[in-house]
Amino acid sequence: MDKLSKSKLLEKCQQLNIIKVKSKTKTELIKLIEGHQNTSQNTSQNTYQNTYQNTYQNTSQNTSQNTSQNTSQNTSQNTSQNTSQNTSQNTQNTSNIVILNNDCLKELDKLDDNSIDLVLTDPPYFIDKLDNNWSSQDLNNDVKNSHIKHLPKGMKFEKSQVKNLYDFYIELSKLLFKKMKPGAFFLSFSSPRLYHAIAMSCEIAGFEIRDMINWVYTQSMPKGMSVKHIIEKMDVPNKEQLIEQYKDFKTPQIRSCFEPICVAMKPLGKLTFIKNELNFKTGLLDFSQKVGIDNDRVPANVITSEEFHDSYDKNFLVSKPSKSEKGDFNTHITVKPLSLIEHLIKLFSKENSLVIDPFLGSGTTALACKNTNRKCIGIELNKEYYNICVSRCS
Repeated sequence: MDKLSKSKLLEKCQQLNIIKVKSKTKTELIKLIEGHQNTSQNTSQNTYQNTYQNTYQNTSQNTSQNTSQNTSQNTSQNTSQNTSQNTSQNTQNTSNIVILNNDCLKELDKLDDNSIDLVLTDPPYFIDKLDNNWSSQDLNNDVKNSHIKHLPKGMKFEKSQVKNLYDFYIELSKLLFKKMKPGAFFLSFSSPRLYHAIAMSCEIAGFEIRDMINWVYTQSMPKGMSVKHIIEKMDVPNKEQLIEQYKDFKTPQIRSCFEPICVAMKPLGKLTFIKNELNFKTGLLDFSQKVGIDNDRVPANVITSEEFHDSYDKNFLVSKPSKSEKGDFNTHITVKPLSLIEHLIKLFSKENSLVIDPFLGSGTTALACKNTNRKCIGIELNKEYYNICVSRCS
């Protein structure tokens, strides 16, 4: 380290995200780098261990210590047991998979900086009642949360949706930017009319938008509404003629047959891709992962998970999901195919990498990490879906 020039030391500091160091002497720079070195080399393992320890051991130990100082030994044992039981209700650990029932912003803030290899998530879209607190039970019980009762939940259109999503996602993106390694990818599912809010949030937070992947499917519901019921309530002459005239016209909501996935990456700084790879094991894609019905095509920015046309099947198909993978107990309304998530994880990360899903939903990302030998910390605020995650990953 002593043989390096100051400019090389400054470059090393930038790699490690050590800031405000230009005025430091060479000796001071060496001390800063050496103090940070162990953390940067072991971030993924330490992050997982620290999260595990903070979630399980600290709660149990602190409660046990405080209780034992003020109560008898039996009371201490009972309280320690109860605390452990209550903690386990909000945390599930299975080997390298940790599932947390909490606010993602609170849990992410506990992680080490520059520690995450991949973030893969399907966030709340803030459409109608689908915000960051939504649950299927509330949606199914509320018949007034759409324009008319027979419409699927989440179809109501409001201009505030984009602003609410942007405000929420930029806060999340700024936090993740600190916690992710240089070259780490941030993949966010979205909807066609809200993608720009997701992408802009990531870009303003500091990420580079590297691509957009389109997950294409055919099984979707038309969303445009007929205007017949509106005309019937209008006080106009020749009402039946007007209904006939506009029978084929609907509101501007084209049937959606794809979901865009925003592919954002934390910048490498002054490093080349290979230097960043050697330092952080991030930034490069694994093109040994093949797609297509014959599993012989390189990945593209179009993905399908169902067979519907020869040219698409040959070039873009990932293995079809099994009918039973969702599970009869799973009430989540936006479950993603396991094969799709496994494909993305294998393409954008390596074995033993740390993968984070801040909105775990029904646990598909955690299950995919378990199947592909990745570490995973999944966070789900909704207790109903948290319990589904635990059931699927156990």
